[in-house]
Amino acid sequence: MASPLPVRPHIVMFPFMAKGHTIPLLHLTRLLVNRGTIITLFTTKSNHPFISHFLKTCPHGRSISILDLPFPSDIEGVPQGIESTDKLPSNSLFPQFVVATKLMRPHFEQMLEKIYNDVTCIISDAFLNWTLASANKFGIPRMVYFGMSGYVTCMNHDVGLKLWEPGQRDAVFTHTRFPWIKVMRNDFDELITADPPGPHVDFLIEVIIATRNSYGLIMNSFYELEPLFLDYLYSETKPKPWCVGPLCLADSPMVTHDTDEKSRWIRWLDQKLANGISVLYVAFGSQAEISTRQIEAISKGLEESEVNFLWVVRKCETNVLDELEERVGDRGMIVKEWVDQIEILKHESVNGFLSHCGWNSVLESICSGVPILAWPMMAEQPLNARMVVEEIKIGLRVATCDGTIKGFVKPDGLKKVIKELMEGEKGKELREKVKEVSAAAKEAMADGGSSWRTLNELMNELLSKKTKQCS
Repeated sequence: MASPLPVRPHIVMFPFMAKGHTIPLLHLTRLLVNRGTIITLFTTKSNHPFISHFLKTCPHGRSISILDLPFPSDIEGVPQGIESTDKLPSNSLFPQFVVATKLMRPHFEQMLEKIYNDVTCIISDAFLNWTLASANKFGIPRMVYFGMSGYVTCMNHDVGLKLWEPGQRDAVFTHTRFPWIKVMRNDFDELITADPPGPHVDFLIEVIIATRNSYGLIMNSFYELEPLFLDYLYSETKPKPWCVGPLCLADSPMVTHDTDEKSRWIRWLDQKLANGISVLYVAFGSQAEISTRQIEAISKGLEESEVNFLWVVRKCETNVLDELEERVGDRGMIVKEWVDQIEILKHESVNGFLSHCGWNSVLESICSGVPILAWPMMAEQPLNARMVVEEIKIGLRVATCDGTIKGFVKPDGLKKVIKELMEGEKGKELREKVKEVSAAAKEAMADGGSSWRTLNELMNELLSKKTKQCS
């Protein structure tokens, strides 16, 4: 007897254990359940509270089930109880952490076996490459979530293959299809370009192979932002990409607080707005490791720029920041807690973002209409910075002393670019440009927009595939 035909899509969602990877998939979860999809979301016990809190206001929350998998213990170098990369003592422990996730596979498959007949597809993070084998075992299509832009994916696909060619250490690379783009080995993370290759390269090769053998690629971008690069991916790469973003514009409750309930930084921003004062938001993500010397230089640059600033720091083992707050008084605020970055960027007083250019941050800045001071630090961030400054032209680049990604940024150089963005004519031009891009992003996500249509097409295709499988 044939299995009953599926009525609603049922998606298994499996984010990687890092805030920057998890949050976009939670936005996608909200987007899908609001369109009638059933979601079963896999995570771990320590990550469950954050996910549950994020989704608690979802109008169709009863369509979401959150299942906990045991996270491996006794990982070499990783303190017990740490189940998210943003809580690792050092980024050097990432290889051990990501290899450890493979030990979750038997538990994942044990739970998947109970529901696989109803599952339309699995959407898992690219870093959880082992989920492809699990999906194949149960005959379920696997969609990969890839938290990068089309631009970066193009560079990795074409230029990335040239990085290990003999004599190419200091070369300038030109993309075959886009000859005006000049990138350097320095624009790729040193862990990837290391000679000889290390465990990061082995891991990335596994990710690439699993991605190419998956059913499709979920991309957090929108066609109007980068049509040339997405057209290249459609024609030259596998699997098929599906642009369904910016996911930070997915239906979620607007942040509305009574004055007494607002966080102290939002109350501070409200005061700045009431006084007509423009604020620079400063944040470098949850993964960047910044030296004490560089923290001191940032502090001096901010102080001497004389702009108002809100600086969110991951962690800092120096009293430099406390001293900075004392010197600048009400002109600056430093926050060492987890914040809702979108809430801050959307605040009308915020008119600039000094950012590491993680892709989530770039999209959130675009959607909020805030120009970027690009200071990349790791991973694909240097390529994102090139895209921001050279392709979509919504930001300025922070220059290091020696021109390298890991180079030191002096206070004077930082002060100059801050004042240019916040007070100069170039800053005004960038604010106008980013507002145009922001409007295009919102149009793409609105009913009938390019990302809205793409997600509909994807769900229809997957549901049709499941229907044929059941009949």
